[in-house]
Amino acid sequence: MKRVRPLQAAAVIALATVAALGLVACGDTVGYSDGSGDRIRGKELFVQGCGSCHTLADAGTTGAIGPNLDFAFVQSRIDGLGEDTILQVVRGQIAYPVVDPSTEAPGMPADIFEGQEAEDVAAYVASVAGLDANGEPIDPANPPKPTPPEGGDTDGKSIFASAGCSERVAAGSEGTIGPNLDEAKPSLDLAVDRVTNGQGGMPSFKGQLSEEQIQAVAKFVADNAGK
Repeated sequence: MKRVRPLQAAAVIALATVAALGLVACGDTVGYSDGSGDRIRGKELFVQGCGSCHTLADAGTTGAIGPNLDFAFVQSRIDGLGEDTILQVVRGQIAYPVVDPSTEAPGMPADIFEGQEAEDVAAYVASVAGLDANGEPIDPANPPKPTPPEGGDTDGKSIFASAGCSERVAAGSEGTIGPNLDEAKPSLDLAVDRVTNGQGGMPSFKGQLSEEQIQAVAKFVADNAGK
């Protein structure tokens, strides 16, 4: 994916904000935040539903399919755009995903979150994206490293929960992007293949996860699916 230069990113955010405000003026408030988001719940939802595609250091996610959200917003932080502005941009993107001109498909699933859940995720992302642990804009040349999963780098359950693509009861995951693995009940070999290479809407995690992590998460899925 072509990286957007800082000035381009700032311009995109400015235009998106104007568009969002214009929607409100026209009476369409679906993509406009009312400021009621719960950041704590938003973090949980982000990890479950967005972590496999986006890197966000505060969430401990390392997805590389969608934009790195720390990089996406750091120049805007440096330029002085406030959290409220970023909040509206994120909320608008959740409601109206940008369409990829090459495929004419949204860059992320439409309606991945709606209503209060969308408010919560937008509030969380707007509060942390592009900021370091001290609340200052990150140094693009020295970005923060995502925190490893709580269970450790090779704990299959924690890795699976941080990816959050598919629906798996045992992991406490309620992902809506991938298949219901309790129903699919994949074998270990199939799980390893899917995690490594991806298929359909599921991304490949090769290069994002080590071989040990792939084996750990695949074993977790194979051992627990349908139980």
